[in-house]
Parts: sequence; C-alpha cells; structure tokens
Amino acid sequence: MSDLVIETTGLRKEFSSVRGEKRVAVSDLDLAVPAGGVHGFLGPNGSGKTTTIRMLLGLARPTRGTMRLFGQPVPEQLPHVIGRVGAVVESPKFSPNFSGRRNLQLLAGAIGAPSSVVDSAIETVKLGGREKDRYKGYSLGMKQRLAIAATLLKTPDLLILDEPTNGLDPSGIREIRETIRDLGESGVTVLLSSHILAEVQQVCTSATIIGNGRLLASGRVDDLLGAGTAYRVVVPDPAAAADVLARAELEVTPHEGTLHVEAERPEEITRALGEAGIWLTELTPLRADLESYFLRLTEGEQLGQGGQGGHDGHDNGAIA
Repeated sequence: MSDLVIETTGLRKEFSSVRGEKRVAVSDLDLAVPAGGVHGFLGPNGSGKTTTIRMLLGLARPTRGTMRLFGQPVPEQLPHVIGRVGAVVESPKFSPNFSGRRNLQLLAGAIGAPSSVVDSAIETVKLGGREKDRYKGYSLGMKQRLAIAATLLKTPDLLILDEPTNGLDPSGIREIRETIRDLGESGVTVLLSSHILAEVQQVCTSATIIGNGRLLASGRVDDLLGAGTAYRVVVPDPAAAADVLARAELEVTPHEGTLHVEAERPEEITRALGEAGIWLTELTPLRADLESYFLRLTEGEQLGQGGQGGHDGHDNGAIA
C-alpha cells in the first residue's frame, strides 16, 4: 500500500476560451505528497496550484490524468475519503456577528462533531482568549486561523491550505506559520500552497515546485537544496584569515565583515585557521534558499505566458 497521501499522474486541465482556444492550466503534473509533515506546493501566481487543489477536492474536473487521496482514486472515491481531508480555499464565510467560538460550534453541530473538538481546535490555532469576540472584529490573521480551526473539527489526516498568508501583516504571517508547523509536527499531513517561497521554507519538510502548470522539481527540501559547500566564517581579523585560507587553496569571498569560504568539509577551514593561531567566532554552513533555487529552475522561462496557468485565480472561498 502506498505511503503517499496525495498522488497524481499525468494530471492535466485545459480551459476553453470564448473563441474556442485551449488554455492549459495544469500540464501533465505528477504530484507525490508523503504522509506526515508539511509539503510545500510552490510556484508563482497563475502556475496552476489552485486549479490542482480544486481538482483534488472535486471542485473541478481534470481533462485527463489520475488522482489518488490515501491511495483511493478520486473523484470516484472522494465521498469515502473526504472525511479525512480538511481544506481552506480562499476566504471562507463566517457569521460576522457571532463569536469565533459560536461559529465553530455551529459548524461542529452541522457535521455531528462533539463539542470538545471546538475547544481543541481553538487551542491548536492559538485563539484562546479571543474566541468569544465577534468575528467581524477579528484581524485577517485571526480570521485565517479560525478558518483553519474549522477544518480541524473533523480531525483530518490531510489539511490543504491555499495561500493561507495572503494579505497578512508580518505578525499574522508568523502566527499562521507557527500553526502550520505545529500541525505538521502533530502528525497531520499539510499541503501548503504558496508563492512566497522564502516564507514556506521555514515550515516545509518536502516540496513540489511548479511553473506554467508543469512539474519543475519535487522532494525533501534538504535534498532539493543540497548539502552546502560554502561556509560563513567570522573571525576577529577577516583579512588575516582570508590570507591563510587562500594559501590553503580555499576560495574566499569577503562579505560584510565576514568571509564566505568554499570547502568540501568544515574541518579544512578550522584546521587551516587553527594552525595559524586564528580562532573562529562562528562557522555556519551557507545553504541555498528555495527562492534562489526556484529562480534557477525557471531561468529563461516566460512564466504566465504561452496560454498556461491563466486560470489559477481564486474562486469563491470554501472550507472542506
């Protein structure tokens, strides 16, 4: 039995324009999301992320290809697995004059969930102390956390979040990031769709990167970025250290009072400096970030052109 929570093969979605022309939103996408942790579904706006999510949730029909959730083919078996899936797509609708808690209580009652799950969901998204406030007085970050809380009422095994930090201030982004990280560590599989790659890198254990609706790269974030061979070196006398390291045939680049040093192993740096009587204040591996990695992947491409990815805009909000 597959350990993949989400699996698509050759997934394709075409839209017809008024003039009968075909627009390709998703192009033969192979998506594999392993169980557990946070999986980033990354790409610029218009790259096909939302369209893919809508197909997985049965909100759009693929032109061709196959999809599986928990090993079950969808949309054929969607009624049998949807109870294990929570999803926030765009801005969900809550009663503005009811409190956050009351909104959750109504939703819990509608799905037959025990009242205890409301308390648990509020605690998970860290809305304690504000759950009795009216929804209309919530900040955007609090509204998004309430939306996530609503999906947790049925204790899902898979949580799909589509651009959950859109429009949030830095404080709201941090709150959502912490919530997502906690959910991933709790055993829930989180599919996090976003175009903000630097932000996503802080919470994702694995990632799929797409552009123009097609797969560019996929795997564990550490594997995608690779083991760094550059190190940030901080010493009392950077100029003297640079001279010593250069004589040891290491490539050295001064950078804002520190040194960036290319070396296969960190001990090459520590040995050369130690033998010269220079002691390190800091030695830190320099890693590529997802944003830089993505830019390298898409170099030379014309994202958002060629008739692809044009239908990845958000439609009416939904919570599943």
